[in-house]
Amino acid sequence: QVQLVESGGGLVQPGGSLRLSCAPSGLTFSTYDMAWFRQAPGKKREPVAGISWSGSTTYYASVQGRFTISKDNAKNTAHLQMNSLKPEDTAVYYCAARLGSTNNEYRYWGQGTQVTVSS
Repeated sequence: QVQLVESGGGLVQPGGSLRLSCAPSGLTFSTYDMAWFRQAPGKKREPVAGISWSGSTTYYASVQGRFTISKDNAKNTAHLQMNSLKPEDTAVYYCAARLGSTNNEYRYWGQGTQVTVSS
């Protein structure tokens, strides 16, 4: 049974930092692409960042330069380091996974972790 568990969300002031973690189970982590998505109230879900099984990264334009996605195969964990947070970053953040080297959509999703940026 595949399960993705996110952690690290919380309340932070504008300009602050948070580090999200995603610990999948039930899949061969090193062969999967990992990604972070987010959804704010009243808005559609949007991609934030992705990292391929081989380590190539992509970022949504609004977070580029502020967020860093990484993948630690030894610890079987993906991370999203979020710096210079803005109120507009407030959302539920979801971890997602798909088998690498395919054209498949992201198949597995975590339950989400709340990130709130407010003064």
